[in-house]
Amino acid sequence: MDLEQAARAVRENAYVPYSRFKVGAAVRTPAGSVHVGCNVENAAYPEGTCAEAGAIAAMVAAGQAEISEVYVVADSPRPVPPCGGCRQKLAEFAGPQVVVTLATLSGDTLRTTVGELLPGAFRNDDMGRV
Repeated sequence: MDLEQAARAVRENAYVPYSRFKVGAAVRTPAGSVHVGCNVENAAYPEGTCAEAGAIAAMVAAGQAEISEVYVVADSPRPVPPCGGCRQKLAEFAGPQVVVTLATLSGDTLRTTVGELLPGAFRNDDMGRV
């Protein structure tokens, strides 16, 4: 499945009555499966869910725990990077070399990596447990 198409399609399902800012995300696992998420707002504003977090939750719910590629799309003037919390969530399931493509609806893209988005990420092995 094409990550761009998956992210664009799920973006249309975003629940954004407050910001009107729809975001779609798709993650691919090493096995090739694709999991998607869209942002879901809530009247209690901090209780919403980002698109990246939704895609990760869908992946974990499907019994997988490793990301090999990420695609995020929003209707914005520039490719919008994930928030800080989602950068940490991505780093939990993806190595620093994993490619993250950020895109706009008009087709502008920025290819980066998890490591570039979150240098010095806090990881499991930082707790002395592997």
